[in-house]
Amino acid sequence: MRAHVDLPLVVDRLSPVALAAQVTDQLRDAMRGGALRAGERLPSSRALAALLGVSRTVVTDAYQQLYAEGWLDGRRGSGTYVADVTIFPDLVRPLEPRIPWDPTDPFEPAGPDLLDLRPGRPWVLGYDVAAWRRAWRDAGDAPPGDTPDPRGHSDLRALLADHLRRARAVPAGPENVLVTRGTGHGLDLFAASLLRPGARAGVEEPGYRVARNVLRARGAEIVPCPVDDQGVIVDELPDDLDVLYTTPAHQFPLGGRLPMARRERLLAWARRTGAVIVEDDYDAEFRYDVAPLPALYGLDPARVVLLGTLSKSLSPDVGLGWLVAAPELLARVAERRTLLGDRTSGPVQRAVTTLLRRGDLDRHLRRMRLEYARRRAAVVETLGPLVKGDTAGLHVLVELPEDAVGPLVEEARARGVLLDTTARHHHGPIRVHGLVLGYGSASLADLRRGCAVIRELARDL
Repeated sequence: MRAHVDLPLVVDRLSPVALAAQVTDQLRDAMRGGALRAGERLPSSRALAALLGVSRTVVTDAYQQLYAEGWLDGRRGSGTYVADVTIFPDLVRPLEPRIPWDPTDPFEPAGPDLLDLRPGRPWVLGYDVAAWRRAWRDAGDAPPGDTPDPRGHSDLRALLADHLRRARAVPAGPENVLVTRGTGHGLDLFAASLLRPGARAGVEEPGYRVARNVLRARGAEIVPCPVDDQGVIVDELPDDLDVLYTTPAHQFPLGGRLPMARRERLLAWARRTGAVIVEDDYDAEFRYDVAPLPALYGLDPARVVLLGTLSKSLSPDVGLGWLVAAPELLARVAERRTLLGDRTSGPVQRAVTTLLRRGDLDRHLRRMRLEYARRRAAVVETLGPLVKGDTAGLHVLVELPEDAVGPLVEEARARGVLLDTTARHHHGPIRVHGLVLGYGSASLADLRRGCAVIRELARDL
């Protein structure tokens, strides 16, 4: 039987904050801090309104907001309960106070006079214009839908499963695929649906800043996990993590590629500790001079959640990705999406379906592998031994002495070249110093020019 709990709530009629917002905030804080636990029954809206001396509408509005955020669960006539927001029993931890979220540092937009060599952007001008127009014409010919499937269109999920099987040796069917708006969105859906506030979330250090922000915003405690030039250091992972976010195909930002032996040790660690691994496969389609390594998900689908996106392979403007996991986990995520009214654009899904069905996306990837290989070769040729992490992806690490990074970036900007540094990607003290150099979005000629500026400045500083 689920327990009923009395609530120490107070409303202040003199406060400028609306009464419903006061009740919502106090209940949310109680669930975050552990005063309210999963399965505990809340008073009915009528009873709580009488207790607080407010209208029933105030309590109903507060409950509806918390339902929408996923904090509450229940059905009409059966009561209101604190939601159990995890599917894995071993993720359940005592709730801890939420860690304040720090916004990302401002990321300066590149003006027309600046050559942007920061990471994260692909070459979007290399697409097949005819294929692109055909895909959107097909999407426009279909009537708009009125009942979107929270998992995504069934034909798209089947095509994505086949694409992942061929491209990444991922043993998934359409029942394992949920269509998202990208890796950040997929991670947010995972965290919102399956992690308790206060869960311990390991993130690579240095690592993808958006992943830290998403998990922190969902109330997780961020645990920095050191990496080396091969990826996450398994032997230094703590045993009390609930989830580990990792980028094994091309570690961001250092560029390491997790070797097979370390992948097996990582999965053994997850089985021993009960942690869930979230694998971000963000640019795994692009590799150079090396054989492909299987995705972690393909080695152990029971303990791994796989995230993917078209942001690097096609364009971030498309806004489509995928989350691959066990069907029972996806059911929980789909339930949360329905509750929040969250969806991926239907026309976008139909356009990508056409690109996949006709083989246009595969042809685009083959062209871009050759294009990026030429750019990567130009970077290595120009910068030589300064370059690390160049076996895959769309960026490299340019290691520099600590005292040289700041002056080089400032002087490069004065010469019209915008650069990113490793400092922005650390959660704590800076361990690795240098540049995170993206070569996806610049033309080959511009890339050579920008690398020549870096080489000259590195030699002079």
